[in-house]
Amino acid sequence: MLMPKRVKFRKAQRGRRKGKSYRGASVAFGDFGLKTLEPAWITSRQIESCRVALSRSMKRDGKVWIRIFPDKPVSKKPLETRMGKGKGAPEFWVAVVKPGRIMFEVSGVSKELAHHALKLCSYKLPVKTKIVQRPDYEG
Repeated sequence: MLMPKRVKFRKAQRGRRKGKSYRGASVAFGDFGLKTLEPAWITSRQIESCRVALSRSMKRDGKVWIRIFPDKPVSKKPLETRMGKGKGAPEFWVAVVKPGRIMFEVSGVSKELAHHALKLCSYKLPVKTKIVQRPDYEG
């Protein structure tokens, strides 16, 4: 599972997910990308399951880029705990994505296989997504 090696602060505030993503909004490394259309938190487990789905469906041909990294800790209090007594312990890590962000990119495979692999990947995510391709792509 992806997580930072070390962080400056153990616990983070929730923050807001408004606005569009301007950085990381174009296909930069591969030929095809998976773009999010909604704001969300993507957990490290979801990222890992997408990576496995992509590499298995492409039969380890081609190359996969993961363009998001879970660097925000999400804390939870234990079940049936009364209010007060401070913030809970960090439970898992999330990547904050805004609409327009390219999350995964693939190259080195045919257009049909790339679309199929990215479609399988999109089923693992809690957001609506769109498959995009590099503007100068020539298949």
